[in-house]
Amino acid sequence: MRRAAVLVAVLVGLGGCGRANRSATDRPLRIWHWMTDREEAFTELAKRYTQQQGIPVRFELYAPSDLYIQKVRAAAQTNGLPDIFGVLGEMRDFASFIRAGHLLTLDAAMAKPVTPRGASWRSTFFPIALAMNTFDHHNPYGVPPGMYGVPLDVMNIQMFYNKRLLKELGLDPEHPPATWEEFLGVGALAKQHGVLGFVSGWAELWLIDCFATDYAIHVMGQKQVEATFKGKIPYTDPRWLEVLGVFEQLRASGLPAEGVVTMVNKRAEQLFANGRAVFAFNGTWGVNVYQGMNPDLDYGVMMPPPLRKDRTMVTWGGAGSSFMVNAKSPKQEAAVAFLQWLTAQPQQRFLLEATHNIPANELAAADLPPALAAFADDMHAVAHPRLFDVQERSTVIEAFDKGIQSILIGEESPLQVAQAVQDVKQREEARQTSLASSTARRP
Repeated sequence: MRRAAVLVAVLVGLGGCGRANRSATDRPLRIWHWMTDREEAFTELAKRYTQQQGIPVRFELYAPSDLYIQKVRAAAQTNGLPDIFGVLGEMRDFASFIRAGHLLTLDAAMAKPVTPRGASWRSTFFPIALAMNTFDHHNPYGVPPGMYGVPLDVMNIQMFYNKRLLKELGLDPEHPPATWEEFLGVGALAKQHGVLGFVSGWAELWLIDCFATDYAIHVMGQKQVEATFKGKIPYTDPRWLEVLGVFEQLRASGLPAEGVVTMVNKRAEQLFANGRAVFAFNGTWGVNVYQGMNPDLDYGVMMPPPLRKDRTMVTWGGAGSSFMVNAKSPKQEAAVAFLQWLTAQPQQRFLLEATHNIPANELAAADLPPALAAFADDMHAVAHPRLFDVQERSTVIEAFDKGIQSILIGEESPLQVAQAVQDVKQREEARQTSLASSTARRP
């Protein structure tokens, strides 16, 4: 009787263990994301992967992005991250997840062949998209060198222009303004015809920062911008005054819509989609937005107009969105395999057609609709502060961008803003020096 009872207990125990193991093995591959525009497409791709591979996949949407960021940070504190997720924020935020051991290094997987011709996974992507997910040996964050993210798409931010409105202003819709002077000249014409010249969501400081960074690199070169971030060149330097002068010239031209500094980007998108503005400074995602708002909108895309003929113009861009693999997940291999499938040409083309984003897979981006092709053609001319050797402090960036808003409404001059930003910069440097000295004195 006792032996029988023990045998039953063992069998029950084994059965329980079997159920636990099966549940751990059979649970879906979980992916957290913030991309509301791709929810339906992701759901369809999850279904296809399950049908093809027999592995269940579940995308979980948490939006808006602020909520998503909070959820990921909280989960990281409790080791509750899913198998695949994205890290939003600056490179220092990305690096903090690596230092905490949350992100899997993908170099080995990227070197493996994934195409019928034996091309490596790495070789299928736009180089700039991989660069934004990679830390080199000399990175300032102290993380082990390597690639830690898989890009889904690439993006950059340029000028959309309304062809019908350009024609009504007496300009050639097939040859939009090619210089800064020509661009500013549209301001007076737009006022005469009762339309808005230029819109953008410049209540959102990051969009102002994109525009300013484009012209800072154009005027100074990236190395000199980095030197400023390192404290070697002051913001009162004449070249920075020229960059800030861009916004003073904009205000004087009458080109920006009234209230542009209080305009969120969604409102700017509505104004452009409804044919009320000649120009809009917006990103590749605008193609999908304008398609949904006004499918008949006739527009083109151009680079921000250069100030100087002897200097190449750049635009803010890089990887649009990326996924990372949880280094603590028991499903690491399955997660990597799914991301290889997700970024293969057929799935990338599906995402292109469903969401109008430029695929990170360069082969999948070979044949794009005209508007997206105009963005993709300029991916060689993109820049992004995340790839700089040094990052500016957030308090300095905020002071700089808010100062630009003050210039646009005529409250301050470029010199006043430059002096105020330099004051913030010096205070931050003094504070960091004091903290470092205090730390060094501790026993």
